[in-house]
Amino acid sequence: MTEEQPAPGQPSQDRAVRRRSLLRWGAGLAALVAFNVVVYLLFGTQVAQELLARLEGWAVPGAFLLAFLTNVTVAFPVPYNPIVLQMMEASDVPWLLAVVVALGASLGEISGFLAGRAGRGSFQGTRFGDWVARELTHPMRSFWVVVAVSAPPFPAFDVAGMAAGALGMRWWLFFSGAFTGRLIRFAIFAAFTVWVST
Repeated sequence: MTEEQPAPGQPSQDRAVRRRSLLRWGAGLAALVAFNVVVYLLFGTQVAQELLARLEGWAVPGAFLLAFLTNVTVAFPVPYNPIVLQMMEASDVPWLLAVVVALGASLGEISGFLAGRAGRGSFQGTRFGDWVARELTHPMRSFWVVVAVSAPPFPAFDVAGMAAGALGMRWWLFFSGAFTGRLIRFAIFAAFTVWVST
């Protein structure tokens, strides 16, 4: 009873490819965490606090900045939806805020997408990874999957962004899906604030 031996060089070659993929994924994740820590620490400085105090009367740029920074920082999730709702309620232009916040949030989500791009290939080999790969590599399905996971207000979208990057989804398709989903979310917020204030 002899076991059939794999082709010479094949197992070690597969391991090397997997190891490089995991190293890229880890390096991208470490860079993302380091960036998040730096942004988090910068918000605690006196200069950042003074800048935020000056933006107090600027709802539109402040909303964009809030959405961008809270979505670019994955390691320290900030529940910004209640803040956005309050800003919309106090604003005369909640529909404009919906568009601006969706744009800022979508641009911020590109950080997770790029971290995933660094770890390309690391999602393959499992049943779930293969399913995600099939869905996110098909242009129309991937767009709607991104829309569906970016519209609800829950933080799992960061994982979807990393998966989309790792699986090679085109950035413009990812961005347009994320923007559409976030626009749906914040348009519902704006409609709610208009309804509540009437």
